[in-house]
Amino acid sequence: MTDRIDRLRITRIESAIAMRRAHGSGTIAATVGRVIVRIDTSDGLTGLGEAAPWAPFGNTADTTAAALDGPLRAVLTGADPSRIAALALAMDHALLGHPEAKSAAEMALWDIAGRRSGLPVHALLGGAVRETIPLSFSIADPEFDADLDRARAFAAEGVRLFKVKTGFAGEAEDLRRLDRLRAAVPEAELRADFNQGLAPHAAMRVCRALDGLGLGFIEQPVPRGQEAALAALAAALATPVMADESVYSATEMLACARGAWADCVSIKLAKAGGLLAARAADAVAEAAGLPTYGGTLWEGGIALAAAAHLIAASPNMSLGCEFYMPRYVLARDVTAEPFPYAGGAVRVPAGPGLGVTLDAQALAAETVAERG
Repeated sequence: MTDRIDRLRITRIESAIAMRRAHGSGTIAATVGRVIVRIDTSDGLTGLGEAAPWAPFGNTADTTAAALDGPLRAVLTGADPSRIAALALAMDHALLGHPEAKSAAEMALWDIAGRRSGLPVHALLGGAVRETIPLSFSIADPEFDADLDRARAFAAEGVRLFKVKTGFAGEAEDLRRLDRLRAAVPEAELRADFNQGLAPHAAMRVCRALDGLGLGFIEQPVPRGQEAALAALAAALATPVMADESVYSATEMLACARGAWADCVSIKLAKAGGLLAARAADAVAEAAGLPTYGGTLWEGGIALAAAAHLIAASPNMSLGCEFYMPRYVLARDVTAEPFPYAGGAVRVPAGPGLGVTLDAQALAAETVAERG
């Protein structure tokens, strides 16, 4: 077995930019650019990874594919794919930033390790502490009546977490939406996400208006870089304050804990740069008593599976999960398996590796550029 591992090498890295029109209306309808990564090994295995760069993070599908095609390919080609931690460090040394590209590459390495061992990724991370993860559904459609209909439908299926995107329609409208949603799904926990939308000087007044609504948390009310204002809100409000864009890395999580910026934190693979970095950030949060939750941005089923494995194996990631694209927005995904959702929860994949397979026909239909 040792000799076999010693001979294992990465032989090929391919990336494809897949474009897909997301279903929905208003701000939900968008053309989403995703980068699908395939890493082949000398023993015939293929690992899958995925990234969906988002403009606020400073990257695009083109720049992410370029990062994978250039410096990251140079680091990975010919390397032993089982040395995931060493390769993650090598990618960081080879290229500054680009966490989405690094996350996609590392995701594929974990997929290879699981496929080789016959184990799901969560088993390689120490084993699952949960087999299902409560799904949080985001209310983000400017046509609020449409979102109310979706919320009622999801609540009927068992969803008990709903997060309302706030701050873009004015304070009165935010309160009206939250009141109407509470009336529509009284059994659910409601959360608010400002997406950095409040000016620091106004944030206290606006958030105090929400403080008596019994929300699960108020997420990232002020912009990244305004952590003093974030900490002031966390100290003043009865409602928990969640940090999202303010915390990307374990180093920033430590600063969050020391500065009491928030009561809980959102961890996403695309922000952290991979499963290892996300776990490091979560370990700091756990030590500081800060519960976390995870999810994806505009990625599809490959990244969703990776995030589900991470959450399943992380006791501190106890606040549910948030997956935007599959099931409700994405018309068709590039994975052969359907979104693993039932009864208001995401079921953690149980197959080897990430537990998903590529639908080559679906990928070909969406691919606008392929590199290899």
